[in-house]
Amino acid sequence: MTGHGDHSAVVERQFGGQAAAYLSSQVHAQGEEFAQLRERIGQLDAPVDAPRVLDLGCGAGHVSFQLSDLAAEVVAYDLSPRMLAVVGEAAIERGFTNIRTVQGIAESLPFADDSFDVVCSRFSAHHWRDVGLALREARRVLKPGGLAAFIDVSASEQPLFDSFLQTVEMLRDTSHVRDYAPSEWAQMVGEAGLVMTSSSRQRLRLDFETWIARMRTPDVMRDAIRHLQRDVGQEVRDAFEISDDGSFTTDMLVLWATK
Repeated sequence: MTGHGDHSAVVERQFGGQAAAYLSSQVHAQGEEFAQLRERIGQLDAPVDAPRVLDLGCGAGHVSFQLSDLAAEVVAYDLSPRMLAVVGEAAIERGFTNIRTVQGIAESLPFADDSFDVVCSRFSAHHWRDVGLALREARRVLKPGGLAAFIDVSASEQPLFDSFLQTVEMLRDTSHVRDYAPSEWAQMVGEAGLVMTSSSRQRLRLDFETWIARMRTPDVMRDAIRHLQRDVGQEVRDAFEISDDGSFTTDMLVLWATK
């Protein structure tokens, strides 16, 4: 069985050198879910007027930057030291003095029980080796009544569409573990002891060339994705709105929970 160290090395190899590309990525820097996050945090019950926030699997820090002005402290937590270095530098440049970076894996959080008012994770969970364990850790460090938000690419409940998505994700990025369907998310969140309060679907358009360039996908893998896109049935091409240039649309899940 592959251990945490092995998968962690793959993730760091894939993302460490691309940290700057993720900082400038429009897909990661923009999204209506940011406004939703800010609104939800603004509605936290008193006396939480300046919450302590954990950005779990922070990547290039976009969630941390969006929430900094609402928080007493934001902890940007990620596996990749090079990604965290980019977050720290960008936070200083942008004047976000309350953002602190911490390195580690999602399945073992170096924080005390009940220590965060908000735990949020965006575009990270599909890289976690053990999502169930990571969600239990998220619950452990979240205060009772705290807000949890999980935002990620969503798999389809239909096996045909699910197989296509997982295949192109793995071809593009060998650190990919799995995109989960909404029903899987609901089950995993419940089993972790969190209470799901709501969820919604968004559509995410991905420009093929920038999607590939951001990960520096080898040409052989890029060509395999394009070949697969051309060879699948029309119902798959329609479901993912695959364009002639390879650009496509996928589902994104925004899930809210509490402890």
